[in-house]
Amino acid sequence: MEDETDRVLVTRLWQGDLTAMGTLYDRYGRLVYGLALKGLGQVTEAEDLMQEVFLSLMRTRNYDASRGSLASYLTTVTRSRVMDRLRSQTVRRKYQHQWQRHQATADTTTPMTHLTQAENCALVRQALSSLKPEQRQVLEMSYYEGRSYSDISAQLGVPLGTVKSWARRGLLRLRQELNVLQGDLL
Repeated sequence: MEDETDRVLVTRLWQGDLTAMGTLYDRYGRLVYGLALKGLGQVTEAEDLMQEVFLSLMRTRNYDASRGSLASYLTTVTRSRVMDRLRSQTVRRKYQHQWQRHQATADTTTPMTHLTQAENCALVRQALSSLKPEQRQVLEMSYYEGRSYSDISAQLGVPLGTVKSWARRGLLRLRQELNVLQGDLL
């Protein structure tokens, strides 16, 4: 009997009878609101979603009484809309986080920063040129190409310990050379 009444009420709603909407809202509002609140966790979000679900029922005409009860239809629509909102919030948070990180780096990147970075790169290249060839090669392969010491060892055909030794000595020499070059600039 109630399913028949729901079918009649939905038909009247589609014909523009707003009192049918009120009756359906009274009958299923708590169900939709409870599901929305449980899924979203915020009263205002749940209220907005409840209104969205009932407006959708009125506008889309997707409910088919032969496929199930109105309660199960509204439950499915509500859960679907909750999931859509949660996905949307996740994506929004992700992009807000990326935007905030971009803003933080954009705010600190000035023409002077770019100039300083270019000068530092030139100093590092100059300091690298003063290293022994094997030290320079290991450091370039490690830092510029991102290769591991074991990979470098295999490619150069030298023991891993030798590669690590060249890298360590090269870094110490590079530090000394950079200190000297930076001192010349001051």
